[in-house]
Amino acid sequence: MKYPKLREAWEACKALVAGPYTSKFPAEPHVAHPNFRGQPKFSTDHCIGCLACENVCPANAIGHEDCVEGEGPAMRVIFHYTDTCIFCGECEAACIADHRGIQLSTDWDLAFFDRKTAFETIERELECCEVCGDPVACKAHLQWIAKRLGELAYSSPTLYLSHLKALGLAEPPLVAPRKDGGRSDRVKILCARCRRENTLTTSKAPESHAGAAV
Repeated sequence: MKYPKLREAWEACKALVAGPYTSKFPAEPHVAHPNFRGQPKFSTDHCIGCLACENVCPANAIGHEDCVEGEGPAMRVIFHYTDTCIFCGECEAACIADHRGIQLSTDWDLAFFDRKTAFETIERELECCEVCGDPVACKAHLQWIAKRLGELAYSSPTLYLSHLKALGLAEPPLVAPRKDGGRSDRVKILCARCRRENTLTTSKAPESHAGAAV
């Protein structure tokens, strides 16, 4: 066709008067649509360090490291690798903190020169087992569980002791953990392994009592 279509001619005339339809980026910052799925970002106010986002991430763009050695409190560092992330939103959908611990943003200009800088981190304080020292969970996560269980949280020493510590009402342990798994060790903040071993040890009746029963 030798002559342009009328619609194309009309669009060309409008472009001459009103300018192009595209944005003026990079001369001016581009504002993405509110529904644009950009880089997910952690919330320092709502993330509880439960690692639900890491478990559902299909691209393995979220990882963590528990730092329990050295001075200071034990911390969990959660990494989000922006160069691996596919912005699917599964992390936000799986977030147990009302989907606010990590949320998609409208940030889209993620170009970088050094790949080592293509990540973000967030730190959460850990609650560790009083017997073996292994991490139990983040303190914020235990508080989240205790809040939702209400008075039922008092059935778990780990939950109610961590709750009392957060309120500033718990005192340091007066009795050191016993190697033989004493009964007093039940009322401590314990990991699953130590609580199981302690329960199995203290649930066995003494030999003298067992012989008398027979």
